Amino acid sequence: MASQTPIKTVQAAAAVAEVPPEDVQVRRRRKWFGDARGQSLTPMGWVGQIVRWVLLLLFAALFMYPLAWLLAASLKPRGEVFDNRLIPNTFVPENYLVAFDEMPLANWIGNSIFIAVLAAALVAVSSSLVAFGFAYYRFPGRGVLFGIVLATMMLPGAVTLVPQYLIWNQLGFVGTHVPLWGANLFGSAFYIFLQRQFFLGLPRELFEAAKLDGLSAWGQFWRIAMPLSVPSFVIILLFEFQASWNNLQAALIYLNTGSQEGYTVPLGIASAMTKYSPTAGGQGDYQYVMVAAVLVTIPMLILFAFGQRSFITGIATTGRKG
Repeated sequence: MASQTPIKTVQAAAAVAEVPPEDVQVRRRRKWFGDARGQSLTPMGWVGQIVRWVLLLLFAALFMYPLAWLLAASLKPRGEVFDNRLIPNTFVPENYLVAFDEMPLANWIGNSIFIAVLAAALVAVSSSLVAFGFAYYRFPGRGVLFGIVLATMMLPGAVTLVPQYLIWNQLGFVGTHVPLWGANLFGSAFYIFLQRQFFLGLPRELFEAAKLDGLSAWGQFWRIAMPLSVPSFVIILLFEFQASWNNLQAALIYLNTGSQEGYTVPLGIASAMTKYSPTAGGQGDYQYVMVAAVLVTIPMLILFAFGQRSFITGIATTGRKG
């Protein structure tokens, strides 16, 4: 059997190499200018294409407007922040320098990055471990336990809010960053379900062959399951990073008693809104808040730009088998 693999590989490569260039051109023409058969569009077909592109551009502009407004507001002086102009009358790029003097913005961003990376990594690994056990091991009560895990998703967050606070307070971690990532050591029901569905789509023969070769259970998980589940793993990392990055509630509960240098980005922006509010004695310098909002949006855009291929692949392949 081992000698047939290179032969099949060569045959597949030869088949790909024999594809005429015309087929590639037809596919490109079909994608951009043609119908499903690769033929030229009729006048009505061109009208449909134009309407489709106009609608796509309109919806794209609709979704991009808040980001464009935010960027414009961050470059305006105090009196023009809310004039709704996308092109400021007066450009004040110095806002981006003054904002770091007005607020401990660097500390907030550093705290948020540390917490989000740690929370995402911990929940991705722990959830994958539990999901691998549910997917590939047979033991009494497996279905009941998995049902209990899924049932925890039905609990509203407010139900566990007070017990969690009491636990962290008893452990002496209130006022530290530990409660914002510590619970992720025990996984997440949604991510366990997501990874289990992906693991069920992998060929079971791979793990049986590895077991016959003497590979341990940890080796099967780390050397086989994890490399093959990178798309779904990236999905968990992206979801949890975003959830932790935007988590105002937990920071408000556990960090509000400490110094501002220990705040995360959401809590810092919320405190800045109060600081600059005229009703609280501020001068209405909301342009610095807009600067902070722009800077904290950039990491998520970069993260999705680098992970979008794995993200799309994971969404397309997760849940093929249940």
